[in-house]
Amino acid sequence: MQSPTHRRASLLAVGAAAAALLAGSLSTGVSHAAPESCRPDGLYSAPGVDVPYCSVYDTDGREKMGADHQRRVIGYFTGWRTGKDGAPAYLVSDIPWDKVTHINYAFAHIDAANRLSVGADGEKNAATGMTWPGVAGAEMDPALPYKGHFNLLTKYKKQHPDVKALISVGGWAETGGYFDDSGDRVPSGGFYSMATHADGSVNQAGIDTFADSAVAFVKKYGFNGVDIDYEYPTTMKDAGNPLDHSISNARRAGLVKGYAALMKTLREKLDRAGAADGRHYLLTVAAPSSGYLLRGMETFQVQKYLDYVNIMSYDLHGAWNEYVGPNASLFDDGKDAELAAAGVYSTSQYGGIGYLNTDWAYHYFRGSMPAGRINIGLPYYTRGFKNVQGGTDGLWGRAPSTTCPAGAGLTKCGDGAVGIDNLWHDKDTAGNESPAGSNPMWHAKNLEKGIVGDYVTRYGFPADTKLTGAYVRKYDSTLVAPWLWNAEKKVFLSTEDEQSVAAKADYVVDRGIGGTMVWELAGDYGWNAAKGQYETGDTLTTAMYDRFKSASPYGAKRSNTVLPTEAIKVDVDFGQFPLGDSNYPISPKLKITNNSKATLPGGTEFRFDYATSAPANAKDQSGFGTTVVRSDHSGNNVGGLDGDFHRVALKLPAWQTLAPGASVELDFVYYLPTSTPSNWTVSFGGKTYALAGDLARGTAVVEPGGGTSPSPSPTPSPSPTSTPTPGACTTPAWSASAEYGGGTTVSHRSHIWKSKWWTKGEEPGTTGEWGVWQDLGAC
Repeated sequence: MQSPTHRRASLLAVGAAAAALLAGSLSTGVSHAAPESCRPDGLYSAPGVDVPYCSVYDTDGREKMGADHQRRVIGYFTGWRTGKDGAPAYLVSDIPWDKVTHINYAFAHIDAANRLSVGADGEKNAATGMTWPGVAGAEMDPALPYKGHFNLLTKYKKQHPDVKALISVGGWAETGGYFDDSGDRVPSGGFYSMATHADGSVNQAGIDTFADSAVAFVKKYGFNGVDIDYEYPTTMKDAGNPLDHSISNARRAGLVKGYAALMKTLREKLDRAGAADGRHYLLTVAAPSSGYLLRGMETFQVQKYLDYVNIMSYDLHGAWNEYVGPNASLFDDGKDAELAAAGVYSTSQYGGIGYLNTDWAYHYFRGSMPAGRINIGLPYYTRGFKNVQGGTDGLWGRAPSTTCPAGAGLTKCGDGAVGIDNLWHDKDTAGNESPAGSNPMWHAKNLEKGIVGDYVTRYGFPADTKLTGAYVRKYDSTLVAPWLWNAEKKVFLSTEDEQSVAAKADYVVDRGIGGTMVWELAGDYGWNAAKGQYETGDTLTTAMYDRFKSASPYGAKRSNTVLPTEAIKVDVDFGQFPLGDSNYPISPKLKITNNSKATLPGGTEFRFDYATSAPANAKDQSGFGTTVVRSDHSGNNVGGLDGDFHRVALKLPAWQTLAPGASVELDFVYYLPTSTPSNWTVSFGGKTYALAGDLARGTAVVEPGGGTSPSPSPTPSPSPTSTPTPGACTTPAWSASAEYGGGTTVSHRSHIWKSKWWTKGEEPGTTGEWGVWQDLGAC
């Protein structure tokens, strides 16, 4: 199977009541709170399911990862570096298991029947059948019914029980298709057709099939969860792999809805499976970081379903265009040539905010998630250009326009580095090298030191290969970005090294961020003194581990301020987004629906936070007086955004009330992407409430003016010392239309049943040992 690094690239990189709410009990004004002492702030629970969060999280909602892992270090392990093709191998035994917290196996795919798959079993299947005789550490565990990488992952997880492993599905090459057992790519539609019909409607049947197969897969192979790498469910035309455009472009209008339905379904099915198994299964995504791609993803409505999000904060500049810049800078410097050409710095509505950097992407997601449910991405590979003109040592210069690789789907690309400067290159659809300057970081370190490693022969270069010119390391402290500049060849290679990783690790710690994610572990480096060269190692991973092991706990709360502890059922939704390139300014409809039993009077005030990834100039065009009442940041973002939120206030017009069940819409406008606004409050009648839909920890759902209603008192169970007469059931009969709180007893089919949590419509005797109804015996 050919599985190139380019899977991760973007050719368009320009840019105690929440459980009761979700169970539906609030329609009666009664809050039946399931135990949620360990639920992360803002995380959705499947209705009616007592999710065993405490198997993964502590009582503050923070993930338990071991005493020396205060922050995540998530490494993608790729299944194709097997060594069977002659190139250096990177096996499960090479993972620095004591330095990481999570392993994401890349990749599984969606097969032609919409099921999660890694292909047919067999000795050539790297995931489940391949073996490595004679390789120390790669011996199979004979007790397992499968071999390959999965066998080794299970074996090493037993030795390192704090490390979790997730199956990652998709990637650049397999989002819209998959590689069959002969290595040929099948353009099946993948995520695009599994989640979204050709007419743009949600394909719920395809989603259900996939989600059921995902649950079965993680159970079969012992994974801790599922990581979705869907590149990309955005309305921006021609986003994602050009090989998929004939499928994806036709579905653009429905991709976001399909994505949301997919994540909700996965969350619910994993929750139900976890409740049955006594363990919480993780659901995560690899998310884009480019403001261009995120502009077409509405407000990224799926974050409430995710344990955490991994930001792909790399591939921010590359040879898909002529603008020479860093692969993964931490900050903006106000000089990004690509953004300058697009008018981002000169158009006043943008506020001078540059959106092709890690800090911007982090703040985009911080607007809707606690810092601890976000991980920033680091690349262990380079991107680069040749024949660079202008700039400072190549930085912000231009690479001459050239013909794009076959199948790239673009008419004009930048002049990408090739040959010895492109060791991890892909091949285009014609079988030729794709110019990209893609190298593992260990090869870049050898270039920097003027070393030709002995491995070059395994990549098709002669043993006597000589380097032309010097690869001089450069570093920009404002960007937090290193690169190599070869002035003779005019080659620019964007790199990552100890200095930049240390700065990013400090950034993670200082802001309470959950941790880091790296693509991919095989690119890390170590020095082999015996050979006098850099090879695969764990230098960068160790640097992060060392910085994180004594860090303070990560930020577990979404809001930076104290919010009300009472929440009401007023729902808000941003929808009707204009599509793709028509979505500027970003102008959805904000719909407010009153699902409480109280009428909201004219003058009712709503407040919410939105991310500082967008400037503080949001407004409405509907007479609601939208005003930014507090801002944590103003001006440009050179060197980073100062804070997380803008606080917005708006009011119902004095003449307008909102009756129970009624909705009102207003036209809302903002100018850079922001994720779903959060930390809502609603104030009327001299009191301020939170909104139940925020899923905040520690809130009780109430009816305005009525207080919090207690759960119904359970009907006494039969005394254990008395035996009821069979067939003479005095306990009230179960009703399919009634709602039952936890601890309620009913009679059904001559048995007495006790509910473990809130339920409605689930027939006693059909939910199984781990279901809602406990059989107390005959009556």
